[in-house]
Amino acid sequence: MKGRAVGELLIEDMNDDERGRALRVDSVLPALADRASEADRSGTFPPEHVATISKAGLLGLTVPVEFGGLGGGLRDLAAATFAMATACASTSLAYFFQCSGSSRGLLPLAGIDAGLYSDDEIPTVRAFGEKVLNRMGAEGRWVANFASESVRTKGAAITIATEATRADGGWVINGVKSFGCATGVADDYLVTAKLDTGATADHLAVFLIPRTAPGVSERTKWDAVGMRATATHGIVLTDVFVPDDDSLAVAESFVKMTQVSRGSFVGNQVALSSVYLGAAQAVYDFAIDFLTTTTYHGTNEPIGTSPSHQQLVGKMRAHLDTAYLWARRQIALESAQPEILDKSDVIANWRIAKGEIADNCFAVAVQAMKACGTSNTGMDGPISRAMRDLSMSLVQGFPAERGRLEAASYLIAGQEGAQFGTAAP
Repeated sequence: MKGRAVGELLIEDMNDDERGRALRVDSVLPALADRASEADRSGTFPPEHVATISKAGLLGLTVPVEFGGLGGGLRDLAAATFAMATACASTSLAYFFQCSGSSRGLLPLAGIDAGLYSDDEIPTVRAFGEKVLNRMGAEGRWVANFASESVRTKGAAITIATEATRADGGWVINGVKSFGCATGVADDYLVTAKLDTGATADHLAVFLIPRTAPGVSERTKWDAVGMRATATHGIVLTDVFVPDDDSLAVAESFVKMTQVSRGSFVGNQVALSSVYLGAAQAVYDFAIDFLTTTTYHGTNEPIGTSPSHQQLVGKMRAHLDTAYLWARRQIALESAQPEILDKSDVIANWRIAKGEIADNCFAVAVQAMKACGTSNTGMDGPISRAMRDLSMSLVQGFPAERGRLEAASYLIAGQEGAQFGTAAP
């Protein structure tokens, strides 16, 4: 099809507006690909990518047009992260977390529309939501999203120990955020913290903090096996003052936002899995090209014609198609109008889908390595990078085993595991 975008491999029924946004994503792919190998080798996010993505208007991909964005939704985001990952998975993952910040603007406004806030709360909630969206859209700033911490509790997927204490004209924040892409790269950080007024999810709040604010520092540089160029080392917050104007600390505001989301609160998580699906597609394409263009010595016969190679190709394709099916189903569940399933069922499906996508994408890389052999195991080669990047999908967020257990708990006992919890700092 003329004008077909890379993202249409995942979103097969794009409308004209979606295709236009997807082609805008395609325009940045060569620049991302040019730096992918060196970024992986050095474990450093290429700062040039911020300007490249911002100039294309893509920092506002999921921001409404009235706030200077492109007006895209989940389908656009999944297509974008998928396409970017075919060029540079690390950049795509960091970009996903940037775009997920828009939920901190969109959900407060949706909560207002749903009548969840009182008349005296609405001005504060609206001002914060619009500030986040304008910063990402009209101002073209990279806003990183920091919620996760190294603290673990049995009852919640994400436990918040970072604490905000009331001060004159704002809040003072102390804590450590162990995970969140674009540390030291983003212009601003969105930070989730618990208020000192209580110890439950009702007391969680969101704060918008400039990267250069006094008291903000970086943790030790991340040196992971894969997704090495995401700048994921996290931040340390030491007596960081945040004015009221940059705070969403209205009582129960965080919980109210979860009530108006289609999926889990952390937002459009299937677009994160689309990162790994894009990486799997890229390594699949490399393997097929290698197996069809490399011939046996003295013949024109591709090495991919051998029975053993064809077994591996068949397995590789089956795993890739399975990952596509799970991703497309979840995207449909979260974006269809009218809704297909109740929210709890959508979340239960996601708990299983995340693991199935991750396991199958990693299996694509395993089969590609087997099929392409020792000569393609160089550390800076596409198969090695895919193996390492896709191994991160097995542990990010939650492993497949936890997802299946949580889904089973809902299906049998009718209760869903808590997404967020709190702990003493």
